[in-house]
Parts: sequence; structure tokens; C-alpha cells
Amino acid sequence: MPEASVENLLQKNLQDVQHNIQRCAKVAGREGSEIRLIAVSKTRTLEEVKALAGLGQQVFGENQVQDAMTKIPYLGQHTEWHFIGHLQSKKAGKIPGHFQWVHSVDSIKLAKKLSSAMFASNQDAVLNCLIQVNISGEATKFGLLPEQVKPFLQQLLQLNLAGLKWRGLMTIGVKADENRTQQAFKQLRRLQQSCRDEYSLPEFDQLSMGMSSDYCLAIEQGATMVRVGTSIFGVRES
Repeated sequence: MPEASVENLLQKNLQDVQHNIQRCAKVAGREGSEIRLIAVSKTRTLEEVKALAGLGQQVFGENQVQDAMTKIPYLGQHTEWHFIGHLQSKKAGKIPGHFQWVHSVDSIKLAKKLSSAMFASNQDAVLNCLIQVNISGEATKFGLLPEQVKPFLQQLLQLNLAGLKWRGLMTIGVKADENRTQQAFKQLRRLQQSCRDEYSLPEFDQLSMGMSSDYCLAIEQGATMVRVGTSIFGVRES
């Protein structure tokens, strides 16, 4: 597809998603500005990401470190990068200086590795971290079960890991099941609010939930971040 056509398609798709976010927020009695749109650029080319950045989208999500490194160094310093996939502890050292957010912390080992990597990198910046929750309890998904979250968070706070700031929770909806997804999102919101209040963490205010198929439902249930790929970039040609 010609470069101009790709950019036109991206522009239309981006505007459609932005308008939908505003509409869904209004229905939920919220402001669209409360929701951060993360353009999921995993498996997309550098050219596609640059084109979208040129249209004003500055927040991107990646789920593999190796793929992300083919893009991050070539985008501007104002671009914000979120690691949204399962992160192996051995790759934690690649995060500092490249990503500002990690959505998928689900073990003390990983948290310690991230903290050590931040210290070793001499980064003054703080890494914003979300705890991944397998709210639906599906065997195919990563993340803590809901009842494990508070003990896990309490342990993290006791460890006081340098360079990490605990900002909230992340989950993935239930594929092709709107009712279960709605309940999962609602449960995650309640859990996030309970954690914030019980541990007196005013900055533990982020909810990363909702993708192309269910981001409107997530916004209705309180999402502050939605992770949208296909609805922006289109279905990737094989």
C-alpha cells in the first residue's frame, strides 16, 4: 500500500478510536481526558509507528523487548513507551531508559530485577509499574489471582524497591464474552480502589484494561488506560 494511503488509513482509524473514547467516556459520565490511549504497536513496522507519531499519537505499547528495540531508539524523546506483555526476569535490564511503564508485574522476582536494573542504569527517572491480575482465573493468562493481589502489594511496599512506583492494576478481558468481561473489569476497579485506600496510596490510581474489542466497556467500568492495536493499525497482513 502506498505510503500516503497508509497514513490516511492510520489517521482515519486513530480519529475513530479517539472519537469513540470521547463518546464512551461521556456515556459513563467521565471526561475523555481521563483515559490514556496506548497504541499497541507490537509487530508493526518502524514506518507505521513513525507515521502514527506524526499524527500526534505519542503513547505506544509493546509486548516483546526485542521487537520494541527496533522502534524505540528511532522515535522522539517525548514518546511514551509501555511494556504490556509478559516480561521475563532475565530481560528486565532492557527496560530502564526505554520504557516508562510496565503493566505486567506479577512476581517479586521480576519486581526485584526491575529495581536492580533501574539502579544499575543510573536512571533518575522512576519506572511506573502496574500489577497484572488474572481476574477471570483463566489458565492461559498470566497474572495474580485477585485474592493474591493485596498480600503481593503489601510485600512490595515492605521491600520498598528503589526506582519503582506502584501505580495500579492491569487485566485482560474474557474473549468473546461481554458479560464476563464486564464483571472482570468491575471487579478490577473495586480491587484497585480497595488497594489504594487500604494502603494509603493516592497514586495507585491506574486501571489498564480494554483492547480493540472491549475498550468502551472498560471505559464504562473505570479504565484509565486502554490498549488498542488492531482498531488503529488494522489487521496485520500475514
